[in-house]
Amino acid sequence: MTKIDLSTTLVGSEVGGVKAVGNDTTNNDDTTSEEKKVSGGHLVARALRNEGVDAIFTLCGGHISDIYDGCLDEGVRIIDVRHEQVAAHAADGYARMTGRLGCAVVTAGPGTTNAVTGVANALRAESPMLLIGGQAASTQHRMGGLQDIPHVDMLRPITKFASSVPATARVADFVAMAAREAFAGAFGPVYLEIPRDILDESVPEHTARIPAPGRSRASTRSVGDLADVERLSEALRHAERPCVLLGQQVWTCRATGAARAFVEQLGIPAYLNGAARGTLPPSHPFLFQLTRKDAFAAADVVVVVGTPFDFRLRYGASLRAPTVAQIDMGFGTVGRNRDVEIGLVGDVGAILHLVAEAVGTVEDKARAARAEWVARLRDREASLVAARRPALENGAAPIHPYRLAHELDRFLTEDSIFVGDGGDVVTFAGNVVRPKAPGSWMDPGPLGTLGVGTGFAMAAKLAHPAKEVIALFGDGSFAMTAFDIQTAERFGLPYIAVVGNNSHMNQIRCGQIQKYGEERGSVANYLGDVDFEKFADVLGIYGEAVRDPEQIAPALERAREAGTCAIVNVWLDPDVYAPGTQNQTMYK
Repeated sequence: MTKIDLSTTLVGSEVGGVKAVGNDTTNNDDTTSEEKKVSGGHLVARALRNEGVDAIFTLCGGHISDIYDGCLDEGVRIIDVRHEQVAAHAADGYARMTGRLGCAVVTAGPGTTNAVTGVANALRAESPMLLIGGQAASTQHRMGGLQDIPHVDMLRPITKFASSVPATARVADFVAMAAREAFAGAFGPVYLEIPRDILDESVPEHTARIPAPGRSRASTRSVGDLADVERLSEALRHAERPCVLLGQQVWTCRATGAARAFVEQLGIPAYLNGAARGTLPPSHPFLFQLTRKDAFAAADVVVVVGTPFDFRLRYGASLRAPTVAQIDMGFGTVGRNRDVEIGLVGDVGAILHLVAEAVGTVEDKARAARAEWVARLRDREASLVAARRPALENGAAPIHPYRLAHELDRFLTEDSIFVGDGGDVVTFAGNVVRPKAPGSWMDPGPLGTLGVGTGFAMAAKLAHPAKEVIALFGDGSFAMTAFDIQTAERFGLPYIAVVGNNSHMNQIRCGQIQKYGEERGSVANYLGDVDFEKFADVLGIYGEAVRDPEQIAPALERAREAGTCAIVNVWLDPDVYAPGTQNQTMYK
């Protein structure tokens, strides 16, 4: 048994993109002069900057104006959108892309309620975002002030932390407090309500606690129980048919290097979901995409990393191996819905590194059997790819959704970030599109929220201006938030919006036809035939419609060369459904 060396694993104290330096707990100066004052809004901005936030996403309102004033002084970029849902999704997306705290700032009442969907999505996706909401003055509490509703009560069930700020001198302290909660254990969203009088009031600067950058949080690179690390390493040393599912937390922990080393050292078939897509390049010998069901049914050891046993794994029923190990950032996730033989909680990259180090060399008999196991899965994978190739190369019009997904897969480069926002059309893409590099895939996550694409695309381009961003929408999801393409154009954040247009909410339509018959199949899901490319004319950006599958690739190239945001409206066959949609797997 290999001795575990922690010295190569537990390193650094960088948390959420902010490095700890020094030992001070505040950055107050020594002056006691009452003349030097700072407002609540400026304290918010200073605290955000100290937490590594360099941009906020917002829609203006009278309750929050002083935050803008502070952001201008602190050099925090202000991206103002046309709907608060987009602001929340953009903050979520920015957190995913940067690894730092994402932040949306909205006004009270409807401003906050409009952002609720984005916060709920971040909760299920484990994204560390802060929503700051305005509120009527505390002196008007329960008097019926403008847009005064119980925000904290509403946000508490869908956040890790929700609070009203009680005093101006505590504003920065509460921002740091919320940030700590966002990054504690499995990441997630937090909420702060700041009444207008507290935000606008100025207090002597020396009376305000302002936690210094990085000094209000600790390292979180824990590795769980070392005895369980040894148990897992022992199981993997002897396993003949192991496999691993790498989930979103591999990217959350920026553990793609550790995950790849784990897979390659152990010679273990790997499957990817969510933000882990791109951890291994498409040509990697241990990367599999279509045979997960086969692997889970026949494996002797399955390791699930950073993804819960939710509907995507049939609440754990998909896992039939005698040994199932789960590695996760959150204690409450391990063993939920299905018992596990080994559970480890901590930084998934640190744990994968330590397990691989403890395994050392795989037993000779197991390695030989493992090679046969990989070859068997590869043969099965090849047969499934060959079976669907006619659909991928389908030349019919209206266009087969698999053909669109195939062309998108060919179009992506190592510098492309792919955003999926839709139902059936994104289900097709999920089986075909292969990101070429880590951090190159974004989707809503397990809440299945439609309308995330516009905010995600803006955030991805803001975080990585040198990269290309391609967002695939269904026509239903595109219409929900598409007008904020104008916002992206206004801020110089161009991306390509590809609309898979079948005139329906097709994932729902399929289920309704199965349940109620053709004559009632289109009730409440028919959207009409909309020429979205004409929308581009209103905004002064590039737009094009595609009805011939041979024109998909040229249209994408023209969009790439346009230099502006672009809309490529691709007309799809409305009577073709993804296998998962036909089986209604999302509801099982």
